Amino acid sequence: MASSGTTGGFRNLVRFPRPSPDSDDEQIAAELYREYHRPLTSFVMRLTAGDRQWAEDVVQETFIRAWKSADRLDSSTGSLMPWLATVARRIVIDNRRSRDLRPPEVGDQALAHLPIADEMESLLHKVVVAEALNALSAPHRDVLTETVLRDRSVNQAAEVLGIPVGTVKSRVYYALRALRVALEERGVTA
Repeated sequence: MASSGTTGGFRNLVRFPRPSPDSDDEQIAAELYREYHRPLTSFVMRLTAGDRQWAEDVVQETFIRAWKSADRLDSSTGSLMPWLATVARRIVIDNRRSRDLRPPEVGDQALAHLPIADEMESLLHKVVVAEALNALSAPHRDVLTETVLRDRSVNQAAEVLGIPVGTVKSRVYYALRALRVALEERGVTA
């Protein structure tokens, strides 16, 4: 922020004694900051509902915009505070709008409390059912495999297994009874 040697800019905006023409922009910015930082921060704290960090960000952005717009501001006014307050209020409004458009952010802590499916229970059930099926006789296991696991009709299972339809029906009946007993022996109840 070195001075270009010209007068104007921030020099005309300060309501206390003007710095000498050989002052640089950095000194002028520091004087503006000293003059308006506290009242502007207090004003912005009310706009941000007491969020100090957000308020400081808004004040910083406001001073940056004032510095960039210094040549366009009216030097005949006694105070720069109304302009700074308007800029700060607009920045807060813009921030609120952009926050409303984004989905809310969540931290890692919220994820730690989310329930997750326990695959272990399902795996244990599959192991127990597989053991119970292996405990059945081969003809009972074959008929349940075709009708239940492969979802075939009694007629289709009879055709695949090469046995009469009536035999498939009776084997399914007795196989289910035997499977129920095998599962109860392993602690599974309906």
